[in-house]
Amino acid sequence: VQLVESGGGLVQPGGSLRLSCAASGFTFSSYDMRWYRQAPGKEREFVAVITSAGRSIAYADSVKGRFTISRDNAKNTVYLQINSLKPEDTAVYYCNAGNGAWGQGTQVTVSS
Repeated sequence: VQLVESGGGLVQPGGSLRLSCAASGFTFSSYDMRWYRQAPGKEREFVAVITSAGRSIAYADSVKGRFTISRDNAKNTVYLQINSLKPEDTAVYYCNAGNGAWGQGTQVTVSS
């Protein structure tokens, strides 16, 4: 079971990034997928969830309207499109599968 995030980086405020999480070793299409983030000195927090078939999605209030979660079950990948980035979005972003698997995280830094 493996989740590998990618797509993070340094971006200016107002910019965008698309994070990806590639899954392997389990039946990806059977599980809900979530994104979390952890900012320096803070606890890990929920960001977004998408159900197994992608029919239902939910977001943390802090990211509604700016972040979009999606998935491609044919590619065993979940995405997080993040727009209008703010400095407070700086964090390590993790994907999480409904079977309990976690990725290693990808760093997003928002700074001018």
